[in-house]
Amino acid sequence: MDIAIMIEGQNGLTWPRWQKIARAVEDLGFAGLFRSDHFTNSAPPDQEALELWVSLTWLASHTKRIEFGSLVSPVSFRHPVHTARMAVAVDDLSGGRLTLGLGAGWQEREHRLFGFPLLDLKTRFDRFEEALLVITSLLRNDTPQEFDGNFYHLEGALLMPPPARPGGPRLLIGGNGTRRTLVLASRYADEWNAIFLPPAEWTRLNARLETMLADQGRPPESVRRSMMTGLRFGRTAKELRDKLAVRNQTADDLRKRGFIVGLGEEVKEQLAELEKAGLQRVMLQWLDLDDLRGLRALAKAIL
Repeated sequence: MDIAIMIEGQNGLTWPRWQKIARAVEDLGFAGLFRSDHFTNSAPPDQEALELWVSLTWLASHTKRIEFGSLVSPVSFRHPVHTARMAVAVDDLSGGRLTLGLGAGWQEREHRLFGFPLLDLKTRFDRFEEALLVITSLLRNDTPQEFDGNFYHLEGALLMPPPARPGGPRLLIGGNGTRRTLVLASRYADEWNAIFLPPAEWTRLNARLETMLADQGRPPESVRRSMMTGLRFGRTAKELRDKLAVRNQTADDLRKRGFIVGLGEEVKEQLAELEKAGLQRVMLQWLDLDDLRGLRALAKAIL
């Protein structure tokens, strides 16, 4: 199982922090670096939030090995044609290391503050599916594309230059919803990314996805299985207790919610359980953007 790092880009991400984290993730041997795509948090106080695609462009040309991408980029505040064009350019620049994570959008506050229509849930997912159709048709075809939907329209659209990687970057759809999200993943995704699930619940949803893939006539191996989840890691027992006490949390409660919690060996054991269940990649949420010593300790303990 690949082990990657995920950071929340709206939690004070600046250029110096991004550059230090990226170099650390590359040098320490993690498989990848992923980040959220938000203008701000769902509640104040607002913090620095480095723009996603600008940051990924820098990453593409300043790293050599790691995979990277968005977890996830909402179609609610970027037109899918712009997203497709940027994704192809960044993927080509990196030599084919981008994973394009897409979502319908969910955070009401940022949409209200910056004037983007979030829409009601059903309409939001209708728009999301249209965006997926637009993006996949542009990425996976080398002939002019036509599309006439309720939200988007193409009339002989063709990406030039075409993606250097056949079909463009891998398309990731993230979320745990069974009514729309898993259905869309079974139709369009190269990777399904679950969020904060303990092994038993992940196994249950993965089985649902297997059934949906069969219904679509797609083999199980056509969709990679990954999960983004929380991490509470301590170099010592005292450090772990202090981290849990800050939020008045307990290790057992967090593990029930899908978090990875513990010292090095405990973290390894929990990751091994997920790997045994069939997970192929985990993105561990690293919230303290300045704690590079902790990141080094984590790498030493589990990689």
